[in-house]
Amino acid sequence: MNFLKVLKKYVIDSQLYVSLMGTLFSVFFMEEQNTFRFPTICLIFITYFSGYLYTKYQNTRHFYKIFILNIFAGLISAVLIILNHNEIRLLKWFIIVVLGLLYNSFFLENYIRKIPFLKVFYVGLIWALVNCWLTLPQFNLRIFLISFFFITALVLPFDIRDMKSDTVETFPKLIGIQNTKYIAYILVFVSCILSVFYLDVRFSVSFFLTTIFTFILIYFSENKRSDSYYSFWVESCSGLPLLFLWFLNYFVK
Repeated sequence: MNFLKVLKKYVIDSQLYVSLMGTLFSVFFMEEQNTFRFPTICLIFITYFSGYLYTKYQNTRHFYKIFILNIFAGLISAVLIILNHNEIRLLKWFIIVVLGLLYNSFFLENYIRKIPFLKVFYVGLIWALVNCWLTLPQFNLRIFLISFFFITALVLPFDIRDMKSDTVETFPKLIGIQNTKYIAYILVFVSCILSVFYLDVRFSVSFFLTTIFTFILIYFSENKRSDSYYSFWVESCSGLPLLFLWFLNYFVK
């Protein structure tokens, strides 16, 4: 029990876990495109981690520490890009960071998270841009669509979790939990079909296996579920494609 508490406090609540899952999701597509580079992996993880810390702590007394950490993380990211990529990659990264700031920043009168129904699509957009644009020389539409639909679907269970505390209109509050699940099912299904048509066999099989687990987790999503159900299990779905790919590469010759 103590181990689980430590895991939740220092891995999940610290935003390390969601940042790791986002990074693994990107690595999956980098492997498919044969563009894997360790500096790029570091860049993606630092960007996710600093971004989620900013979002979580911006209205707390720890914000000034997080702000300093974000500046430091931004400098490291810029150095990684300059040393290993080019100015175009730096511009892409900067645009994605700005989009992240527009999502939830206290100094903006109307940021994206305050706009009803837009949050789920906006998170999907940012994650998709990381996978299809930041890590590749050119924008890849098929990877964008697969990522966008899948991540948008994963955000919906979090809206189910927060439906009683959200101050803006969300899909669960408007159409109910069950109808929200239907939307999530459709988005995951579309993403899976696209992966079958546009990804290599092992990658599409890995993604298909992921969708099975995702369907199950969406099915059991309820407002009464514990926070760890979402912050660990649902969050893990974005890391499963790469884990299944590693499993297939190791055991299936």
